[in-house]
Amino acid sequence: MTLQDKEERIKKEFSFLKNWEEKYEYLIDLGRKLPKKSDKFKSEDKLIHGCQSKVWLDSKLRGKLVFFDADSEALLPKGMVALMIFVYSGHSPFEIISSKANFISEIGFQTFLSPIRANGILLFLKKIKFYAVAFNVKLSVRLNGKIS
Repeated sequence: MTLQDKEERIKKEFSFLKNWEEKYEYLIDLGRKLPKKSDKFKSEDKLIHGCQSKVWLDSKLRGKLVFFDADSEALLPKGMVALMIFVYSGHSPFEIISSKANFISEIGFQTFLSPIRANGILLFLKKIKFYAVAFNVKLSVRLNGKIS
């Protein structure tokens, strides 16, 4: 499934949710499905600074694809990061960097989330793209022997 296919799937799922309560419940259910991480995972270097609740993000490059793992101390943010991990894991750094992430506004995060939580999701996305840029450089060096 392409990154765009995943974004479309999320937009479709959110289109069936009639009000903010249903959207909250959906996100909380996603958060419950995300496996709880050990205290060792929750290190300072993985912490997303600026979020209302503590949120941790880790990334791995496997072959030419980036995979993300995350956790949060609160269920709603945990659901939000589960959604983002679904969309961005398993794609090339270039795909992630190129993504406009329009689905975030199209599903209405800014309207049903508090400004602090909506800002948190943008900070999380910024960190995802940061990792993608770093992995893109790493792949470029691996393939070309230099930064291009």
